[in-house]
Amino acid sequence: MPRETLTRRDFGKAAGIAGVGAGVAGLAGCSSGSADVSRVAAARTWKTSGSALAGLSGFDSTLKSFMQARNIPAGQLAVVRKGKLVLTRGYTWSGSTTLNAQPTSLFRIASLSKPLTATAVLRLVQDGKLKLTDSAATLLGLSTTADPRLKSVTVLRLLQHLGGWDRNITPDPMFQDKTIATALGKALPIKQADIMRYVSGRKLDHAPGTAYAYSNYGFMLLGRIIEKVTGKSYATYVQDTVLTPRGITRMKQGHTLTHTTGEMPYYSANLGPTVFDNTGTSVSFPYGAFNLENMDSHGGWLASAMDLTRFASIYDGGTSVLNAASISRAFAKPETGINASGYYYGCGWLVRPVTGGLNTWHDGSLSGTSTLMVRRFDGLSWAVLFDQRQEGSAPSYDDIDGLLHKAANAVTTWPAGDLYSKYF
Repeated sequence: MPRETLTRRDFGKAAGIAGVGAGVAGLAGCSSGSADVSRVAAARTWKTSGSALAGLSGFDSTLKSFMQARNIPAGQLAVVRKGKLVLTRGYTWSGSTTLNAQPTSLFRIASLSKPLTATAVLRLVQDGKLKLTDSAATLLGLSTTADPRLKSVTVLRLLQHLGGWDRNITPDPMFQDKTIATALGKALPIKQADIMRYVSGRKLDHAPGTAYAYSNYGFMLLGRIIEKVTGKSYATYVQDTVLTPRGITRMKQGHTLTHTTGEMPYYSANLGPTVFDNTGTSVSFPYGAFNLENMDSHGGWLASAMDLTRFASIYDGGTSVLNAASISRAFAKPETGINASGYYYGCGWLVRPVTGGLNTWHDGSLSGTSTLMVRRFDGLSWAVLFDQRQEGSAPSYDDIDGLLHKAANAVTTWPAGDLYSKYF
């Protein structure tokens, strides 16, 4: 049975990165502001790349209809059934002659970075190098003078967004660069250490363990804990321990102002002041109005959709990354229990108990990026990525969730092949 669509109103903005702005228009360049939207939209044509096994055309029509209704320039979808890749596509709806999404193209994945970080933390626990009961303040040497309750923010509470920071009460510090720089008397750009110093000097919004409140900052701390325990950079440890064992070599950390080879451009009609210097220069939001490098462990990864489905298969068991006990720990109920809507946040995954098992998922949202990764109890999983997000009066991007469940449920006979060997 399909999971219900998760909205930010439903779950306290549970599964995205809180930014300002979003994306609507297509433009040929990637770092300029907005282009002549009506002209570009009028000239759009379809390009579809990649592979799909027989009987899955409903997914293509679903993505095309969804993207066309929202003028999304580029998208990507991968679908897996019982460990076998049955569809991996790039979709381009653009008037640009150079924009061409491939199944191997890289997108910013925003908060889909959180399951990666959680997996790395669970592996450290599995290897006996970290305990879920360890205090984050003790591990990282954070000051607890402003609020002694910080001592009881454990690794597990960070993983489950129970640390006590609530962006609905106090603005998300991962998007408060200018405020933090001013408070600390520093010039932009700020570093992660500056954010930690600033936040540790303020009181928590809730007592740790008492209230779910989605926290990008908490997952940023998890990245620093990984570095402290391993002596490696966050990205290196995740690559070595989580991705390489699955044969995933394309994924990497993104950069705010530059693109890596094969990375898609990001679109937004919104402008904001740069956070990379003190000039106040107005920039396109995805290209300098937030600092992606500081978001490494909560929103900084680049990936293709099939890289993400390959990663998600770790939670099907039978890999060298996590054992059965660690997988169960990831999906266990938090101390706050199941919410009124019947789901909860485990360790890096949203979880809904259903007849037959668990549906687990995460989505992400950052200006210029909208993403979703789903694992169904029946062995189906998918990841879908777009290079802009909902902005203004555009139709809801949350709708892709229910539409993909509908497309999957409409398949009468699933093909038996496996496309993974073409790409891994």
